[in-house]
Amino acid sequence: MSGPFDFPALIRSVVAAVIVFAACPMPLALAQAVALAGVAAQPAKSGELGISDWLARLHSASRRRSYIGTFVVSTGSNMSSAKIWHAWDGELQVERVESLSGEPRSTFRRNEQVITFSPLSRTAVAEKRESLGLFPDLLRAIDSSIGQYYSALPAGVERVAGFDADVVALQPKDKLRFGYRIWSEKLSGLVIKLQTLDVDGRVLEQAAFSELQLDAPVNMVKLTQMMENTEGYRVDKPELQKTTAQAEGWAIKNQVAGFQPMSCYKRPAHGSEASKSDGAMQWVFSDGLASVSLFVEVFDRRRHAFEGSMAMGATHTLTRRLNDKTGDWWLTVIGEVPRNTLAAFALGLERTR
Repeated sequence: MSGPFDFPALIRSVVAAVIVFAACPMPLALAQAVALAGVAAQPAKSGELGISDWLARLHSASRRRSYIGTFVVSTGSNMSSAKIWHAWDGELQVERVESLSGEPRSTFRRNEQVITFSPLSRTAVAEKRESLGLFPDLLRAIDSSIGQYYSALPAGVERVAGFDADVVALQPKDKLRFGYRIWSEKLSGLVIKLQTLDVDGRVLEQAAFSELQLDAPVNMVKLTQMMENTEGYRVDKPELQKTTAQAEGWAIKNQVAGFQPMSCYKRPAHGSEASKSDGAMQWVFSDGLASVSLFVEVFDRRRHAFEGSMAMGATHTLTRRLNDKTGDWWLTVIGEVPRNTLAAFALGLERTR
């Protein structure tokens, strides 16, 4: 899953706006940031609450605002921005995200249904996306073990996009994960700025509203009509088959502390000679805030040449060729975690059949 505000596949998810832009070369932070757009918190009490309780409060308030805003994400010298329209009627969420930099792209989300329009190629990718595996992973039950790996500390009050915001620091308790600094608007609790920090406290990625209109009159009907109007576009509907790592013949022999398996899918292979067994398996793990995805597929010498690692902001990627009695495999591990965490997953993966 990669996409425009798709910081290479990772920090994606906080709340209600898990929008991952289908194949756009933007930094992952923007997707995460867009996801964060609907999160609300009560940081004034964060020092009195356990971190799980505090995150649960974020989750409970995450979808209860309509707003219009411009989100800007910076990763090193790279910067991406998008305009967001978010509508909520008590049950249904509809959202539009328009890229303002890079290739033109519009992404619409209606609850879990997502469609991304690419005007230059006249293609639209329609998917059902579970809100899972992004920062913070708030769309599922909050894991009570989060407090074993992170602490939440009040960090003052600052002004962002014209709003006073409470600042809360989420600090990791080990070197297997990054930290976060979150700004939430004082009255509404809406998250309006986010930083991802490395193990030394340096900013890896930053995402923030540059302008924001709360309780804006967003027309849900109009957004839905725009989302459903695919005239003139070729609509692609990627098929994802839900599966388990065990069924695919894989296991993690040494669990990485704090990371639990969340979902597993098989992505169909492309090409006339591809069989169903050739597709890539995506196995997603999360510690409740950060996520790691393991992609395993049959090794192809034409496509799989580079073994090693790379980083884009908070998103790290590791690739490796695996050999066993059943043949050669290609592993790609990607997540908004330090490289040594990805290495632990790679070393722990083993073939079981």
